[in-house]
Amino acid sequence: MPPSVSLRRRRTLPTVLLAGSLLLGGLLTAPAAAGLADAAAATTAVRVNQVGYLPDGPKRATVVTTSSSALTWQLRSASGTVVASGSTVPRGADTPSGQSVQVADFSSYQETGTGYVLSVDGSTSDPFDIRAGLYDGLRSDSMAFFYHQRSGIAIESSLVGSAYAHPAGHLGVAPNKGDTSVPCQSGVCDYTRDVRGGWYDAGDQGKYVVNGGISTWLVVNSFERARRAGTDAALGDSTLRVPERGNGMPDVLDEARWELEFLMRMQVPDGKPYAGMAFHKVHDAAWTALPTRPDQDAQVRELHRPSTAATLNLAATAAQCARVYRPYDAAFADRCLAAARKAWTAAQANPAMYAPDSDSTGGGAYGDTQVSDEFYWAAAELYATTGESAYRDAVTSSSWHTSAGAFTPYGFGWADTAALGRLTLATVPNGLPASDLARIRSSVTSAADGYLSTMAGQGYAVPIPKDGYFWGSNSELADNAVVMAVAGELTGDARYRAGVLEAMDYLLGRNALGRSYVTGYGETSSHNQHHRFWAHQLDASLPNPPAGSLAGGPNSGLQDPVAQEKLAGCAPAACYIDDIGSYSTNEVAVNWNAPLAWLAAYAAERTSGGGEEPTAACAVTYKVDNAWSDGFTATVTVKNTGSTAVDGWKLTWSYPGGQRVTNAWNATVAQSGADVVASDAGWNGKIAPGASVSFGLQGSLSGSNPSPTAFSLNGGACS
Repeated sequence: MPPSVSLRRRRTLPTVLLAGSLLLGGLLTAPAAAGLADAAAATTAVRVNQVGYLPDGPKRATVVTTSSSALTWQLRSASGTVVASGSTVPRGADTPSGQSVQVADFSSYQETGTGYVLSVDGSTSDPFDIRAGLYDGLRSDSMAFFYHQRSGIAIESSLVGSAYAHPAGHLGVAPNKGDTSVPCQSGVCDYTRDVRGGWYDAGDQGKYVVNGGISTWLVVNSFERARRAGTDAALGDSTLRVPERGNGMPDVLDEARWELEFLMRMQVPDGKPYAGMAFHKVHDAAWTALPTRPDQDAQVRELHRPSTAATLNLAATAAQCARVYRPYDAAFADRCLAAARKAWTAAQANPAMYAPDSDSTGGGAYGDTQVSDEFYWAAAELYATTGESAYRDAVTSSSWHTSAGAFTPYGFGWADTAALGRLTLATVPNGLPASDLARIRSSVTSAADGYLSTMAGQGYAVPIPKDGYFWGSNSELADNAVVMAVAGELTGDARYRAGVLEAMDYLLGRNALGRSYVTGYGETSSHNQHHRFWAHQLDASLPNPPAGSLAGGPNSGLQDPVAQEKLAGCAPAACYIDDIGSYSTNEVAVNWNAPLAWLAAYAAERTSGGGEEPTAACAVTYKVDNAWSDGFTATVTVKNTGSTAVDGWKLTWSYPGGQRVTNAWNATVAQSGADVVASDAGWNGKIAPGASVSFGLQGSLSGSNPSPTAFSLNGGACS
């Protein structure tokens, strides 16, 4: 991977962090020294998803072996009975892992049960399950990570258990100095701000707008996608362990709101220089000692100067908020939209306020000098929410709108956000021309096809390139899997869901180290991630990370002293150590757990037919009622042929004969060139399964009046 890209994607942390973290009085503590020896050697040559497999999903394992001939595999039940067998497929040298491997495919076996093992050539895998509810627990635990990371609220033992409970952090209660009245760094501003709340970013206790932005987007987008799929009930009210449960708001949106409120507090107030911009970050003046519980941090907190990137993150996530939260809290949606508009205007007025890589004292720099992608993302969200021409023009005039680089082999991330705008435009009904929408959707499926091709060329089926193991590689993999899932939504092609599930296999144990990178999931899972409070390796009175916490993963850059000492010469996919001191391979972060939670919710959905996504679930009848020399009237009837209700609809088509809509009733109709978008009138927005809605229109014509032949409802083709 080019170094310039690597620097844009990783958090900039100083080497001296270790000196303030593990070296206490100049001596390495005993727990830390013991942890350095834990280089995560796999216990078996047969690498599987240690949690298990879905009955109708792919079921593959990777076998480390020097044999060049096919081997016999046997699948055994918990009682030891052989229930299936077959032959492996030799793959030979697997460059990222530095291993010679073969692959065993037992996908055809679909009987459910627990305690299965796969045996190959004298080696036996870790035990695993085959069952439909495999990902239900991870769906909840991966989202609970964000409640654990909340700032400014007591973490309640009734929700997380006594080991993880603690008083609210950074509310100005001694010994805390903030975050209720935080001063700026010297020379940045002459006032203080209340920036309480939000999520602690990672293992440190800083809060960063750019990393909070992409994380919030993924959490909210997870719900928005589920709502399109009709599976949002699993993410609804009283489904998560959050204090707001039972308030009528989906719990996922309650959790995201905690961060959204913080992001809006980071906006520079009216009457101040750079009003409407967003401060880039807030954290301690110096690196917080490890371990330190949030409520026991005595350092002064500082606001760092506003940046264009942070401001556009606020614009994008607040615009998304205005769209998704409106059915549940219209007043909050209005607040979000106002903040988004103000941020967009401020960013346009200050398009080159860049966060420098040098600002890394006390917290990650998150430097970013390329913000055209953030402009594109923010414009896409504002356009999808408002439909206003100014935002549409900002979308279509952006170089990212047609660029093939919006999706890269290395995935999207906090510094590379054009893909987020592309995903929104591909899935949220909007007024772009049909040809434009087709191109956007094709870019999503083309990217997903590339990830599938990458997986097919590797022994562990990893959707990242051979040179793609850098800081947060597990997040890179998960982000690419999100794109595959969206491609499945757009096309109904089951290949993409299979790709997502195999990506989950990697995270949960089918990898070069035979380790699950998710705490509490699998026989051998990461549990010493870099964190200021979840620091059991340093202090036995403190907990390990809670279940559902994703480690950053292999990083061939070896950017911390522990990794440099213990992993020298490692193959890229093996450059990982489960040690609290290895912050470059083993930190947790909100932008790593966010795609994990997205994928866990997706994988937990009950599907049929081998994991296929639903095909077209609508039928359209277009009937010309009357026609004359230069005009016509027509009735359009839309029937929901699916099994779930359509709540809010947009129907698109193109006129083949140059017809122009001049009037419409029972729908709002807009036309651009030949392309027409009709949306519900509000009162007729819900279409129950098997039900229909109709609307009428009047149009002008010149010559013939051929009827349209292809219709799309909410982004999916109709019959």
